[in-house]
Amino acid sequence: MPELRIGDRWIGDGHPPLVIAEVGINHEGDVAKALRMVHDAYDAGAECVKFQCHVIDDEMIPNAVVPGDATGSIWAIMSRCALGEPEECSLKARVESQGMLYLSTPFSRAAADRLERMGVPAYKIGSGECNNYPLIRHIAAFGKPVILSTGMNDLDSIEPAVAILRDARIPYALLHCTSMYPTPYDKVRLGALSDLRARFPDAVLGLSDHSIGNYTCLAAVALGARVLEKHFTSDKSWPGPDIPISIDPSELRDLVRGSRAVFAALAGRKSVLPEEQPTIDFAYASVVAIRDIATGDRLSLENVWVKRPGTGPIKAAAFETLLGRVAARPIRQDAQLCLQDLV
Repeated sequence: MPELRIGDRWIGDGHPPLVIAEVGINHEGDVAKALRMVHDAYDAGAECVKFQCHVIDDEMIPNAVVPGDATGSIWAIMSRCALGEPEECSLKARVESQGMLYLSTPFSRAAADRLERMGVPAYKIGSGECNNYPLIRHIAAFGKPVILSTGMNDLDSIEPAVAILRDARIPYALLHCTSMYPTPYDKVRLGALSDLRARFPDAVLGLSDHSIGNYTCLAAVALGARVLEKHFTSDKSWPGPDIPISIDPSELRDLVRGSRAVFAALAGRKSVLPEEQPTIDFAYASVVAIRDIATGDRLSLENVWVKRPGTGPIKAAAFETLLGRVAARPIRQDAQLCLQDLV
Protein backbone atom coordinates (compact mmCIF):
# COMPACT_ATOMS: atom_id res chain seq x y z
CA MET A 1 0.00 0.00 0.00
CA PRO A 2 1.50 3.37 -0.96
CA GLU A 3 1.95 5.77 1.91
CA LEU A 4 3.87 8.87 2.85
CA ARG A 5 4.69 10.68 6.05
CA ILE A 6 4.49 14.39 6.75
CA GLY A 7 6.01 15.09 10.12
CA ASP A 8 4.67 12.36 12.38
CA ARG A 9 1.51 11.86 10.31
CA TRP A 10 1.36 8.79 8.08
CA ILE A 11 -0.95 9.08 5.09
CA GLY A 12 -2.17 6.22 2.91
CA ASP A 13 -4.71 3.44 2.54
CA GLY A 14 -4.09 2.14 6.05
CA HIS A 15 -4.53 5.52 7.74
CA PRO A 16 -7.49 7.88 8.29
CA PRO A 17 -7.78 10.64 5.68
CA LEU A 18 -5.77 13.81 6.20
CA VAL A 19 -8.10 16.80 5.92
CA ILE A 20 -6.32 19.91 4.65
CA ALA A 21 -8.01 23.17 5.57
CA GLU A 22 -6.90 25.40 2.71
CA VAL A 23 -6.82 28.98 3.88
CA GLY A 24 -5.04 29.79 0.62
CA ILE A 25 -5.52 33.51 0.02
CA ASN A 26 -8.82 33.80 1.89
CA HIS A 27 -7.02 36.14 4.33
CA GLU A 28 -6.80 38.74 1.53
CA GLY A 29 -3.38 39.79 2.82
CA ASP A 30 -4.63 40.33 6.38
CA VAL A 31 -2.50 38.36 8.85
CA ALA A 32 -5.09 38.82 11.61
CA LYS A 33 -7.65 37.06 9.43
CA ALA A 34 -5.15 34.32 8.68
CA LEU A 35 -4.51 33.78 12.38
CA ARG A 36 -8.24 33.65 13.04
CA MET A 37 -8.61 30.91 10.46
CA VAL A 38 -5.72 28.96 11.97
CA HIS A 39 -7.41 29.11 15.37
CA ASP A 40 -10.81 28.12 13.98
CA ALA A 41 -9.33 25.24 11.96
CA TYR A 42 -7.70 23.95 15.13
CA ASP A 43 -10.95 24.18 17.08
CA ALA A 44 -12.70 22.26 14.28
CA GLY A 45 -10.25 19.37 14.65
CA ALA A 46 -8.13 19.96 11.55
CA GLU A 47 -4.69 18.37 11.44
CA CYS A 48 -3.34 20.52 8.63
CA VAL A 49 -3.69 24.13 7.50
CA LYS A 50 -2.45 25.19 4.09
CA PHE A 51 -1.62 28.60 2.63
CA GLN A 52 -0.35 29.80 -0.74
CA CYS A 53 3.10 31.32 -1.22
CA HIS A 54 3.20 34.07 -3.84
CA VAL A 55 6.38 35.89 -4.83
CA ILE A 56 4.73 37.96 -7.52
CA ASP A 57 7.72 39.07 -9.58
CA ASP A 58 9.00 35.52 -9.90
CA GLU A 59 5.54 34.07 -10.46
CA MET A 60 4.12 36.14 -13.30
CA ILE A 61 4.58 39.11 -15.56
CA PRO A 62 2.21 42.07 -15.24
CA ASN A 63 -1.06 41.13 -16.91
CA ALA A 64 -4.75 41.90 -17.08
CA VAL A 65 -6.04 38.30 -17.17
CA VAL A 66 -9.20 37.96 -15.06
CA PRO A 67 -9.93 34.50 -13.57
CA GLY A 68 -13.37 33.18 -14.34
CA ASP A 69 -14.45 33.37 -10.70
CA ALA A 70 -13.14 36.90 -9.99
CA THR A 71 -13.72 40.55 -10.88
CA GLY A 72 -10.09 41.74 -10.85
CA SER A 73 -6.99 40.60 -12.68
CA ILE A 74 -4.90 37.76 -11.33
CA TRP A 75 -2.02 40.23 -10.98
CA ALA A 76 -4.11 42.52 -8.80
CA ILE A 77 -5.51 39.68 -6.72
CA MET A 78 -2.18 38.07 -5.96
CA SER A 79 -0.47 41.41 -5.34
CA ARG A 80 -3.14 42.21 -2.79
CA CYS A 81 -3.06 38.81 -1.10
CA ALA A 82 0.66 37.97 -1.11
CA LEU A 83 2.31 37.77 2.28
CA GLY A 84 5.94 38.47 3.07
CA GLU A 85 8.33 35.85 4.38
CA PRO A 86 8.26 37.13 8.00
CA GLU A 87 4.46 36.96 7.97
CA GLU A 88 4.48 33.45 6.58
CA CYS A 89 7.03 32.38 9.16
CA SER A 90 4.78 33.69 11.92
CA LEU A 91 1.82 31.77 10.52
CA LYS A 92 3.84 28.58 10.30
CA ALA A 93 4.94 29.02 13.91
CA ARG A 94 1.34 29.50 15.04
CA VAL A 95 0.08 26.49 13.12
CA GLU A 96 2.81 24.24 14.47
CA SER A 97 2.45 25.58 18.03
CA GLN A 98 -1.09 24.17 17.95
CA GLY A 99 0.12 20.76 16.86
CA MET A 100 -1.04 21.04 13.25
CA LEU A 101 0.86 20.57 10.02
CA TYR A 102 1.74 23.67 8.03
CA LEU A 103 1.70 23.38 4.26
CA SER A 104 1.90 26.00 1.56
CA THR A 105 1.67 25.90 -2.22
CA PRO A 106 4.56 27.64 -4.01
CA PHE A 107 3.68 29.19 -7.36
CA SER A 108 7.25 29.97 -8.38
CA ARG A 109 10.85 28.94 -7.86
CA ALA A 110 11.40 31.83 -5.44
CA ALA A 111 8.34 30.77 -3.45
CA ALA A 112 9.59 27.18 -3.25
CA ASP A 113 12.97 28.43 -2.06
CA ARG A 114 11.26 30.56 0.57
CA LEU A 115 9.33 27.57 1.87
CA GLU A 116 12.49 25.49 1.97
CA ARG A 117 14.17 28.19 4.07
CA MET A 118 11.14 28.05 6.34
CA GLY A 119 11.60 24.31 6.81
CA VAL A 120 8.26 23.04 5.55
CA PRO A 121 7.87 19.25 5.97
CA ALA A 122 6.35 18.70 2.50
CA TYR A 123 5.16 20.53 -0.58
CA LYS A 124 1.71 20.93 -2.04
CA ILE A 125 1.78 21.67 -5.78
CA GLY A 126 -1.34 23.16 -7.31
CA SER A 127 -3.16 22.01 -10.44
CA GLY A 128 -1.83 24.91 -12.48
CA GLU A 129 1.70 23.67 -11.87
CA CYS A 130 0.96 19.98 -12.53
CA ASN A 131 2.55 20.28 -15.96
CA ASN A 132 5.08 22.92 -14.90
CA TYR A 133 7.78 20.30 -15.01
CA PRO A 134 10.72 22.70 -14.37
CA LEU A 135 9.12 23.85 -11.12
CA ILE A 136 8.24 20.30 -10.10
CA ARG A 137 11.83 19.23 -10.74
CA HIS A 138 13.08 22.16 -8.63
CA ILE A 139 10.78 21.20 -5.76
CA ALA A 140 11.56 17.49 -6.05
CA ALA A 141 15.24 18.26 -5.57
CA PHE A 142 14.47 19.18 -1.95
CA GLY A 143 13.73 15.49 -1.32
CA LYS A 144 10.52 16.05 0.61
CA PRO A 145 7.08 14.47 0.09
CA VAL A 146 4.89 16.11 -2.54
CA ILE A 147 1.11 16.37 -2.77
CA LEU A 148 0.22 17.17 -6.38
CA SER A 149 -3.21 18.38 -7.55
CA THR A 150 -4.15 17.29 -11.06
CA GLY A 151 -6.97 19.59 -12.17
CA MET A 152 -6.84 20.69 -15.83
CA ASN A 153 -4.58 17.70 -16.60
CA ASP A 154 -5.17 14.26 -18.05
CA LEU A 155 -3.27 11.07 -17.33
CA ASP A 156 -0.75 11.69 -20.07
CA SER A 157 0.23 15.13 -18.78
CA ILE A 158 0.38 13.85 -15.20
CA GLU A 159 2.79 11.08 -16.22
CA PRO A 160 5.91 13.31 -16.71
CA ALA A 161 5.29 15.00 -13.36
CA VAL A 162 5.09 11.62 -11.66
CA ALA A 163 8.26 10.51 -13.45
CA ILE A 164 10.11 13.48 -11.93
CA LEU A 165 8.90 12.55 -8.43
CA ARG A 166 9.78 8.89 -8.94
CA ASP A 167 13.25 9.79 -10.23
CA ALA A 168 13.77 11.87 -7.10
CA ARG A 169 12.68 8.85 -5.01
CA ILE A 170 10.22 10.85 -2.97
CA PRO A 171 6.81 9.67 -1.79
CA TYR A 172 3.91 11.48 -3.38
CA ALA A 173 0.15 11.87 -3.45
CA LEU A 174 -2.06 12.73 -6.41
CA LEU A 175 -5.21 14.71 -5.78
CA HIS A 176 -7.99 14.47 -8.32
CA CYS A 177 -9.40 17.93 -8.92
CA THR A 178 -11.79 19.74 -11.21
CA SER A 179 -10.76 23.36 -11.71
CA MET A 180 -14.25 24.85 -11.78
CA TYR A 181 -15.36 27.24 -9.04
CA PRO A 182 -17.72 25.90 -7.82
CA THR A 183 -17.64 22.46 -9.39
CA PRO A 184 -21.09 21.07 -10.27
CA TYR A 185 -21.53 17.62 -8.79
CA ASP A 186 -21.77 16.02 -12.22
CA LYS A 187 -18.34 17.46 -13.09
CA VAL A 188 -16.56 16.20 -9.97
CA ARG A 189 -15.94 12.78 -11.61
CA LEU A 190 -14.94 10.66 -8.64
CA GLY A 191 -14.37 7.82 -11.08
CA ALA A 192 -11.07 9.53 -11.88
CA LEU A 193 -9.71 8.12 -8.62
CA SER A 194 -9.79 4.62 -10.10
CA ASP A 195 -8.05 5.94 -13.23
CA LEU A 196 -5.29 7.41 -11.09
CA ARG A 197 -4.98 4.20 -9.08
CA ALA A 198 -4.62 2.11 -12.22
CA ARG A 199 -2.05 4.40 -13.87
CA PHE A 200 -0.08 5.35 -10.75
CA PRO A 201 -0.32 2.45 -8.27
CA ASP A 202 2.47 3.87 -6.10
CA ALA A 203 0.57 7.11 -5.44
CA VAL A 204 -1.43 7.99 -2.36
CA LEU A 205 -4.76 9.28 -3.67
CA GLY A 206 -6.84 12.23 -2.62
CA LEU A 207 -9.38 14.83 -3.67
CA SER A 208 -8.96 18.58 -3.90
CA ASP A 209 -12.60 19.54 -4.02
CA HIS A 210 -14.28 22.73 -5.20
CA SER A 211 -17.89 21.56 -5.04
CA ILE A 212 -20.28 22.93 -2.44
CA GLY A 213 -20.34 21.12 0.89
CA ASN A 214 -18.72 17.87 1.98
CA TYR A 215 -20.68 15.24 0.07
CA THR A 216 -18.09 14.47 -2.57
CA CYS A 217 -15.20 14.35 -0.11
CA LEU A 218 -16.98 11.78 2.04
CA ALA A 219 -17.78 9.70 -1.02
CA ALA A 220 -14.17 9.94 -2.15
CA VAL A 221 -12.97 8.31 1.07
CA ALA A 222 -14.90 5.18 0.17
CA LEU A 223 -13.17 5.22 -3.23
CA GLY A 224 -9.67 5.39 -1.77
CA ALA A 225 -9.00 9.10 -1.15
CA ARG A 226 -6.73 9.59 1.86
CA VAL A 227 -6.09 13.31 1.42
CA LEU A 228 -9.04 15.70 1.37
CA GLU A 229 -8.50 19.37 0.59
CA LYS A 230 -11.17 22.04 0.90
CA HIS A 231 -10.94 25.82 0.87
CA PHE A 232 -11.63 27.14 4.36
CA THR A 233 -12.78 30.41 5.87
CA SER A 234 -13.85 31.52 9.31
CA ASP A 235 -16.62 33.70 7.90
CA LYS A 236 -18.41 33.26 4.59
CA SER A 237 -19.36 36.94 4.57
CA TRP A 238 -15.72 37.96 4.11
CA PRO A 239 -14.64 39.13 0.64
CA GLY A 240 -12.33 37.00 -1.45
CA PRO A 241 -12.35 35.02 -4.71
CA ASP A 242 -12.33 31.62 -2.97
CA ILE A 243 -14.83 32.42 -0.22
CA PRO A 244 -17.90 31.17 -2.16
CA ILE A 245 -16.43 27.66 -2.45
CA SER A 246 -15.05 27.55 1.09
CA ILE A 247 -16.36 25.58 4.04
CA ASP A 248 -16.70 27.22 7.44
CA PRO A 249 -15.65 25.88 10.88
CA SER A 250 -18.85 23.90 11.38
CA GLU A 251 -18.50 22.24 7.98
CA LEU A 252 -14.82 21.58 8.56
CA ARG A 253 -15.65 19.86 11.84
CA ASP A 254 -18.21 17.69 10.03
CA LEU A 255 -15.67 16.85 7.31
CA VAL A 256 -13.03 15.76 9.82
CA ARG A 257 -15.46 13.63 11.79
CA GLY A 258 -17.27 12.32 8.74
CA SER A 259 -14.12 11.32 6.88
CA ARG A 260 -12.87 9.41 9.90
CA ALA A 261 -16.25 7.71 10.31
CA VAL A 262 -16.33 6.63 6.66
CA PHE A 263 -12.74 5.37 6.89
CA ALA A 264 -13.54 3.36 10.01
CA ALA A 265 -16.56 1.84 8.26
CA LEU A 266 -14.50 0.55 5.31
CA ALA A 267 -12.75 -2.32 7.08
CA GLY A 268 -13.97 -5.89 7.46
CA ARG A 269 -15.59 -8.66 5.46
CA LYS A 270 -19.13 -10.00 5.22
CA SER A 271 -19.39 -12.31 8.25
CA VAL A 272 -21.34 -12.58 11.49
CA LEU A 273 -19.75 -10.61 14.31
CA PRO A 274 -19.69 -11.90 17.89
CA GLU A 275 -21.06 -8.49 18.86
CA GLU A 276 -24.23 -9.28 16.89
CA GLN A 277 -25.16 -12.18 19.20
CA PRO A 278 -27.44 -10.14 21.50
CA THR A 279 -29.43 -9.07 18.43
CA ILE A 280 -29.43 -12.61 17.05
CA ASP A 281 -31.00 -13.81 20.28
CA PHE A 282 -34.15 -11.78 19.73
CA ALA A 283 -34.17 -11.17 15.98
CA TYR A 284 -33.67 -14.72 14.73
CA ALA A 285 -36.55 -17.21 14.78
CA SER A 286 -36.42 -20.75 16.14
CA VAL A 287 -38.49 -23.80 15.24
CA VAL A 288 -41.38 -24.21 17.72
CA ALA A 289 -44.42 -26.42 18.17
CA ILE A 290 -47.62 -24.56 17.33
CA ARG A 291 -49.76 -27.28 18.91
CA ASP A 292 -49.17 -30.21 21.25
CA ILE A 293 -47.30 -32.98 19.43
CA ALA A 294 -47.59 -36.61 20.58
CA THR A 295 -44.87 -39.24 20.40
CA GLY A 296 -44.85 -40.70 16.89
CA ASP A 297 -46.51 -37.68 15.23
CA ARG A 298 -44.90 -36.58 12.00
CA LEU A 299 -43.84 -32.94 11.81
CA SER A 300 -45.76 -30.82 9.31
CA LEU A 301 -46.91 -27.29 8.69
CA GLU A 302 -49.87 -28.11 10.91
CA ASN A 303 -47.85 -28.61 14.08
CA VAL A 304 -44.53 -26.72 13.73
CA TRP A 305 -43.50 -23.24 12.57
CA VAL A 306 -40.84 -20.59 13.22
CA LYS A 307 -41.14 -17.89 15.88
CA ARG A 308 -38.92 -15.52 17.80
CA PRO A 309 -36.72 -15.47 19.85
CA GLY A 310 -33.68 -17.04 18.25
CA THR A 311 -32.57 -18.76 21.43
CA GLY A 312 -33.82 -22.19 20.38
CA PRO A 313 -31.37 -24.87 19.24
CA ILE A 314 -32.93 -25.18 15.77
CA LYS A 315 -33.01 -21.93 13.79
CA ALA A 316 -35.56 -21.02 11.13
CA ALA A 317 -33.03 -21.66 8.38
CA ALA A 318 -33.25 -25.43 9.11
CA PHE A 319 -37.06 -25.58 9.21
CA GLU A 320 -37.60 -27.41 5.91
CA THR A 321 -35.17 -30.19 6.90
CA LEU A 322 -37.44 -31.12 9.85
CA LEU A 323 -40.68 -31.60 7.95
CA GLY A 324 -41.58 -35.28 7.86
CA ARG A 325 -39.43 -36.17 10.90
CA VAL A 326 -41.14 -38.10 13.72
CA ALA A 327 -41.48 -36.94 17.33
CA ALA A 328 -39.51 -39.17 19.71
CA ARG A 329 -41.41 -37.85 22.72
CA PRO A 330 -44.30 -35.48 23.51
CA ILE A 331 -43.65 -31.83 22.61
CA ARG A 332 -45.81 -29.16 24.15
CA GLN A 333 -47.21 -26.17 22.26
CA ASP A 334 -44.78 -23.21 22.10
CA ALA A 335 -41.82 -25.38 23.01
CA GLN A 336 -38.63 -24.74 20.99
CA LEU A 337 -37.71 -27.96 19.23
CA CYS A 338 -34.33 -29.67 19.56
CA LEU A 339 -32.93 -32.63 17.66
CA GLN A 340 -33.30 -34.88 20.71
CA ASP A 341 -37.08 -34.49 20.32
CA LEU A 342 -37.00 -36.26 16.95
CA VAL A 343 -36.34 -39.71 15.60
